[in-house]
Amino acid sequence: MTDPAEALRDGEVVILPTDTVYGLCAAAAAPEPVERLYALKGRAAAQPSALLAASLDALLAWLPELEGGPAAIARELLPGPYTLVVPNPARRYPWLTGRTPDALGIRVPVLPPAAARAVAAVGCVVATSANLPGGPDPRRLEDVPRELVEQAAAAVDAGELPGTPSTVLDLTGSEPRVIREGAVPAADALARLVDVRLGAEYHPGS
Repeated sequence: MTDPAEALRDGEVVILPTDTVYGLCAAAAAPEPVERLYALKGRAAAQPSALLAASLDALLAWLPELEGGPAAIARELLPGPYTLVVPNPARRYPWLTGRTPDALGIRVPVLPPAAARAVAAVGCVVATSANLPGGPDPRRLEDVPRELVEQAAAAVDAGELPGTPSTVLDLTGSEPRVIREGAVPAADALARLVDVRLGAEYHPGS
C-alpha cells in the first residue's frame, strides 16, 4: 500500500487508528476526497462528519473563529476521546456539515505516531468509523470490513484499540449537551467544564 501521508495528500481514503477505534480518513480541505470517503462507506451526504487534527493548534488554524469560549473548552478536553460540536459561524467546510452548516464536529485524538504524522501532513482530515453503516466499530484492523481495506489507499495497524467511540458533546447552545456517551463518561467532561465556562464567559456563537 501507499504511504498514508502521501495517500492523503493525493486525495485518497486511508484507514487510521485513533485513541478509540479505527477510522476512515481523507483530506478535509476540499470536497472531492470527502465525497470519495462517503461513497466508499456508503454514507449519506446529509450526514455530518468530524474534522480531525493531530493537535489543537492545527485545528484552531483551520477554525480561527473558535478562539474565545469554545477554544477554552476545547483546550480543557483535547487531545482526548471526545468529539465536540462547535459553532461554525463562517460556515466553513460545508461538505462536512450535512444539514447543519452552522455547526461542525471537531476531534483531536491522542493518535499513534504513524497516524499523527499522516494527519499532520495535510493539516486536518475528515474522520468516521471504519465500518459500514450500522456495523460494529472496529477495535482492530482485522475488524474493518474487507471491502473498505481493499479500496483504501493505505492503512496503519496500531494493534488493538479501546473499541468504544468518542464521547460527543454539543457546545453550540447556552449549555453543553450530551449527544453520545462514549469512551469517557460525559458527566466527567461536564464537571471539568464548569470552571472553564465561567472563567471564559462562555458565548458559544461568538
